Amino acid sequence: MKPLRIESQLDPTNADVEAIDRGLHSYNQRSADLDAIRRFAVYARQADGTLAGGALARWWGAACELMQLWVDQPLRRQGVGASLMQRVETLAIEHGCCLIYLDTFSFQAPEFYQRLGYETACRFDGFPDGGSKFILRKALITQSP
Repeated sequence: MKPLRIESQLDPTNADVEAIDRGLHSYNQRSADLDAIRRFAVYARQADGTLAGGALARWWGAACELMQLWVDQPLRRQGVGASLMQRVETLAIEHGCCLIYLDTFSFQAPEFYQRLGYETACRFDGFPDGGSKFILRKALITQSP
């Protein structure tokens, strides 16, 4: 094997990032059916159809990952986020999931998720301004057939 040159780049090109993504995806696809991953979204809309909040998630097997949750600032602390999460969890259960997990920073919403029954699986400290990143999880109660 010819010697490799190890480089670093602070602002990688899109082409290099895409090549790494394709390489990892190709490797992973040989070991796991990544095509079985299903994405879904839940929305909160104003009467005029304007998006006021939403959740993006995906399930694979018996696990669901919440990837993003957003509620427009004027509507926060009014139950919109909890309603979105309830619908995400319901859809996850309907598709056979028994676990849901997510990550959030300390400046985002760990306490919100904890109030909804999520527990801290892992915490990483050392982010700017004393911030932490949390990985949270919740067991989903499924109905027997």
